[in-house]
Amino acid sequence: MQRFFIYLILFIGAFLLFAWYFSNVTLYLIISLVLAALLRPLTNRLNDFHLVRQHVPRWLAILISYASIIVLIFLLSLLFLPLINNQLLILSEMDLEGIYLQVQEPIERVERILLRYQLLESKPGALFEDLKGSLLKFLRTFDFGGFISGLFNLTSSLIIGVMAVAFITFFLLLENGLLRRNLLNLIPNSYFELSVATFTKVEKLLSNYLFGLLMQMLFLFSIASLGLSIAGVDYALTIALFAAVANLIPYAGPILGATFGIIVGISTGTFASDAEYTYFLFKILSVFAMVQLTDNVIIQPMIFSKSVKAHPLEIFVIIFVGAKIAGIVGMIFAIPVYTIFRVSVMEFYEGYKSYRIFKIKATN
Repeated sequence: MQRFFIYLILFIGAFLLFAWYFSNVTLYLIISLVLAALLRPLTNRLNDFHLVRQHVPRWLAILISYASIIVLIFLLSLLFLPLINNQLLILSEMDLEGIYLQVQEPIERVERILLRYQLLESKPGALFEDLKGSLLKFLRTFDFGGFISGLFNLTSSLIIGVMAVAFITFFLLLENGLLRRNLLNLIPNSYFELSVATFTKVEKLLSNYLFGLLMQMLFLFSIASLGLSIAGVDYALTIALFAAVANLIPYAGPILGATFGIIVGISTGTFASDAEYTYFLFKILSVFAMVQLTDNVIIQPMIFSKSVKAHPLEIFVIIFVGAKIAGIVGMIFAIPVYTIFRVSVMEFYEGYKSYRIFKIKATN
């Protein structure tokens, strides 16, 4: 028994070392496992469909599933095209001085509000001048060559990552359950029952978690789009979609969503007075406050309580550990990865106390 746990600890240590050293491969594998879990129900349904008295080939079912995801992403991206086109038209019709004037107006409105409530101590117009000076200094010292090179490297890495994830996901779906069966074949018969129970529980919790995230995004998108539409904000659906996706990033996501909504609302709106401008900002902030209140009080507790089943302090620490290891991607995948290890350890601990095989070995 002690030898088994020693081997288990050594295996986990070796796995963590491998995952850290080959972090890119590990990330691709985790994303592929998530995508495979999401696409497997659709793929299985298509595979069971009969066409001319024959099952649809599984490889064709996978390609159709891929196509459905691509079409969905394309349709969602169409929401951003009018906004991007609008901003490009505004920039194309302006010279540098016109852009300064376009930016200066909202900044001065914010400055007047801050001065009115004594939240800023400076003369009127100083905030814009400071920002303008900082921007010019940044542009003078900015390394455009390094930026282009970094952008090229990022694009190349992104293309390679997408191809790797698509390739791995394809074979995970094609060989349905093969990875799970191969892992179970490595486990001694004495611990087979315990291992199957652990795999089953992990799969169930992760499926519930992923489904909960999809429902969270849908609810947030619905609430935000409805609230912003009632508030009279242009491009309400675009802002709501960005906010729903950004909310996947713990803690920082809601701030990004609200900031994006404020920027789009200010840049596309027209205001006759400072009071109207202030009221408009208040409406946007009220919508996002309502969205976050609903998310934090109702949606998130339902997701975490039914899937992760972990204390909020655990979640907080694990998310920041993920951020330290892999940045934003680490924050997003921290909870699923932690769930796998947490459930595995708990199941083996319960098995140590309850399963007959452990008791027999302990008495020998």
